Amino acid sequence: MDLALLRIDDRLIHGQVVIGWIPHLKTQVVVVACDEAAADATQTMLMEMALPEGIALLVLSVEEAARRLVDGSDRRRVLVLVPGPREALRLLELGVSCATVNVGGLHYTAGRVQLGKAIFLGDEDRKALRAISRRGTALEGRALPGDPTLDIVSLLGELS
Repeated sequence: MDLALLRIDDRLIHGQVVIGWIPHLKTQVVVVACDEAAADATQTMLMEMALPEGIALLVLSVEEAARRLVDGSDRRRVLVLVPGPREALRLLELGVSCATVNVGGLHYTAGRVQLGKAIFLGDEDRKALRAISRRGTALEGRALPGDPTLDIVSLLGELS
């Protein structure tokens, strides 16, 4: 698959993705790499309903998503969505290659610290993002393609 973007967003498929990212990237396939969603037929059905006609959806475990993305036999343009930094790191560890990981939205829950407008991180999230950065993968924070880009690595340094 031709990986157009690897995006971290705990909401997975929603308006910003459907209206902003899919047309901007000329996405043909959305891959949701999430163990929980892959095991939930109802969640998969709801995500299918949210996508525009003609856009394929694959809801896969992180391991299966990595296999499909690394395989290379499918040449369609793909947007990969993961619910958190740990899933993004795991994809990279399993051989998925991308220059930049987009951090789009991680919403507030108890114990998380705010990094950007809609980016709240817990300790494990920060560890995973630092590990992604150490691999040489850039981290950008932005909700929509036209938004200014937050330098996630610099902001992580401020949280240390």
